[in-house]
Amino acid sequence: MATPNFADLPADLPVPVDDGAADHLTGLRLPDVALTATDGKTVSLARLPGRTVVFAYPRTGEPGQPNLVEEWDAIPGARGCTPQACEFRDRHADLIKRGVAHVHGLSTQSNDYQKEAAERLHLPYTLLSDLHRAFALAARLPTFDANGTVLLKRLTLVVDAGVVTKVFYPVFPPNRSAEQVIAWLDAQV
Repeated sequence: MATPNFADLPADLPVPVDDGAADHLTGLRLPDVALTATDGKTVSLARLPGRTVVFAYPRTGEPGQPNLVEEWDAIPGARGCTPQACEFRDRHADLIKRGVAHVHGLSTQSNDYQKEAAERLHLPYTLLSDLHRAFALAARLPTFDANGTVLLKRLTLVVDAGVVTKVFYPVFPPNRSAEQVIAWLDAQV
C-alpha cells in the first residue's frame, strides 16, 4: 500500500453529514480537564481567558506510515487533518487580528507524535493531546471508531472564557475550516 500525501485532499472525498452529535455543545461550559500541549505546558480550555478557537480532528498523518485503516479516505470527515492544521497555521494572524486570544488543535494522538507534527508543519499554535479521551468524554465530543481506535470527529469550537459560543460541525472541506471561522467572526461585528 502506498503512503498517502497527507497535504493533498482527493477531489472525491465523501462529505460528512450532521448527525446531531455536537448539538449539545453550543452554550456548554467546557469541562476543566488538563490537556498536554506541544509546548510542554498543560492547558485547560475551560480556564482560558478571552476567545479561543479549538479545532478537533481525528489524527494527522504520519510520514512514511500508511493510513490507520485502508479505507481511510472513504470515512466521511476522516481525511484532511494536515491540510486543516496548515490552514489554521496560514490564517493564524488573521484570527489573532479578529480578537482570538488562543488557537489550539485537539486530537487523541500522543503528545510525542503531536510535537513532531507541530514542528514538521511549523505550527504557530499548540496541539493538545487528549490521549485518554478525558476531555472528549466529559464534553461528549463526537467520535468514530477506526479499526478499534476511537478518534474525534472533526469540529471547530469558538470558546469565550470557557463557554462554547459557536460550533462548526461537521467541518467540510477541512482545508477551509479557519476560513469558515473567520467569516463567522467577521459577521459578528
